[in-house]
Amino acid sequence: MPSHVHQSFYDAISANRRKTFFMVFFFVVLVAAVVWAFALATNLAPYAVPLALVIAIAMAWAGYYSSDKIVLAISQAKPVDKNEFPYLVNITEAIALGAGVPVPRLYLIEDTAPNAFATGRNPANSVICVTRGLLTKLDREELEGVIAHEMSHIRNYDILLATVAVTMVGIIALLSDWMLRFGLRGGRRRSSGSDGAGGAAAIFLVIGIIVAILAPLVAQFMRLALSRRREFQADASAAQITRYPQGLADALRKIAADPEPLEVANKATAHLYIWNPLKDREGRMDRLFNTHPPVAERIKALESMGAEMGGGPESTPGPEAVAGPESSPGS
Repeated sequence: MPSHVHQSFYDAISANRRKTFFMVFFFVVLVAAVVWAFALATNLAPYAVPLALVIAIAMAWAGYYSSDKIVLAISQAKPVDKNEFPYLVNITEAIALGAGVPVPRLYLIEDTAPNAFATGRNPANSVICVTRGLLTKLDREELEGVIAHEMSHIRNYDILLATVAVTMVGIIALLSDWMLRFGLRGGRRRSSGSDGAGGAAAIFLVIGIIVAILAPLVAQFMRLALSRRREFQADASAAQITRYPQGLADALRKIAADPEPLEVANKATAHLYIWNPLKDREGRMDRLFNTHPPVAERIKALESMGAEMGGGPESTPGPEAVAGPESSPGS
């Protein structure tokens, strides 16, 4: 089993908070650079610096406090009906108790592809979102493993880092696209001006276009910089919570083998999920920069933990006794 799964979750929390701070800071700098370059290129030079700072800080603030709502809206997720899925509510409450975090809100994506993700800025404002396919295709022990994995992301503050990354990548891409369109139109109008002014504006316009093209690429690399280690850590934490690593290992095997892509997922949100939801929509470059470690490595690590715990498929997972005797989904 990889040694990094033994990292204290307190260390993971501290590291994720530091990474989030630097990501937000870098986001503000990147947005400010885009706005500043185009302000200079569009006769807004006197207002370039304050305009850039105001827009960047406002977007960072909105991204931090509204990132979970944005992700849920993109995913077309709706609140879970507790009367329809009482076993899901019971499992989540039991695992939250075992993890020592507040019970997260539960959301559902109406899609038959099995998958799940967690979002929110902290444990007190967290959400676990599952697909209908996850609830119908996994048995109870496997579902417990998935919920425990997502609960571990919440406890470790992975959700803050990952969700802020989604929002900021999207904002930078939209802002750059808008700036490119606006800047090109403005550049055509200024081409008839004086030679000196037109030449300076053209230089700034070229700089602005270069910044606008590079900014989304830089933002994507920021997202890809999210370490694969967090998936191993969440898997290990889930195994410790449920005391049944085989449940999560079997769940990962089923989710990875399922051929259906998740229709509402996209490249910006794919890294949030427990397993890459794009399936056959990904290409060679997507696989090269995949933010998820190979599922075989994750399963091997979990089964190694199971051997250390002495927990084979016949052992009883921990939270089930707390959750109650309801029948397992998918059984």
